[in-house]
Amino acid sequence: MSATRRELFGPGPTNVPASILSALAAPTIGHLDPEFLELMDLVSQRLRYAYQTDNPLTFVLSAPGSIGMETSLVNLLEPGDTIIICINGVFGGRMKEIASRVGATVITVENEWGTPVDPDQLEQTLKAHPEASVVAFVHAETSTGVRSDAKTIAALAREHGCLAVADCVTSLSGVELKVDEWGIDVAYSGSQKCLSCVPGLSPITFSAAAVERIRRRTHPVQSWFCDISLLMSYYETGEKTRAYHHTAPVNSLFAMAEALRLVEEETLEKRWDRHLQAAAHLYQRLESAGLEPLVAAEHRLPPLTLVKIPPDADDAGTRGALLNQRNIELGGGLGKFAGKAWRIGLMGENATPERADYLVDALLEVMKAG
Repeated sequence: MSATRRELFGPGPTNVPASILSALAAPTIGHLDPEFLELMDLVSQRLRYAYQTDNPLTFVLSAPGSIGMETSLVNLLEPGDTIIICINGVFGGRMKEIASRVGATVITVENEWGTPVDPDQLEQTLKAHPEASVVAFVHAETSTGVRSDAKTIAALAREHGCLAVADCVTSLSGVELKVDEWGIDVAYSGSQKCLSCVPGLSPITFSAAAVERIRRRTHPVQSWFCDISLLMSYYETGEKTRAYHHTAPVNSLFAMAEALRLVEEETLEKRWDRHLQAAAHLYQRLESAGLEPLVAAEHRLPPLTLVKIPPDADDAGTRGALLNQRNIELGGGLGKFAGKAWRIGLMGENATPERADYLVDALLEVMKAG
């Protein structure tokens, strides 16, 4: 069975460049083959550039972005630990669910959907809970199209003796992200967003402070697969002998290496600016057509835009017509925004004004046809 060619303008996955698909089709080799071990080192090196970090423990988890979230929290938290989780959308809520299952005490900083995390509210919460050891937040909330101030949030966490965990699933290589400079201790992402790679991988990085906390644990990590103390012996070593942990998705990592090579070739600064310019053009086209972005301009996430569904528009009908008639995927709203907003992704290869025009022209035609 062959898949229909779709134009992917939803919240991910996005269209994958031909060179990445070619890399995916390379001959499969073993996950302990010396050539694959060299590839793991190369991916780590390129990923450190994308994250702007020198963390040695920077690698790709063998599952989608959700495994990055789970791995971050189950390794840093033990039963009875206190974590402060900032919630302004679906994915902050998922953090809360994972931390609760670990047995941690969860303190939440709740902000209205469609708005960023409020640093002042976080600071007051940190002062009220000096026992907290971790602050977790979503840098780019995929359910709302909001970007929060990761630099300020991480600085507040550090000032209060907490590690900072950032969900960067829709921000890595799409907006400014500087892990070391901003003091983020754990950052994770997904392969299928602004990297324009195939789905199924979660790039992640751990600071020295985060690694030290993991080494000092008194309870085993509840998840064997996500246990960083085990994964370290496979991913982090200066030697070419690695301890077997699991069968890595070899071909997907070939694709990831190429995706990260394309980021380096373009440079992060140019890639960040390209996403910004594409989004600005999208906003202009939407507003000219009488369509209203849901998020205030200063808080919008360039790779992912939420636009309010007009009262006379059929949400599912419009998205269905785009898919069936034009092979265009548009995202529906999640959670509180279900049925109220469309999610438009201009990520990776699709982040250009020309692609924005292609999507908006098709959307307006379908809406006009009813």
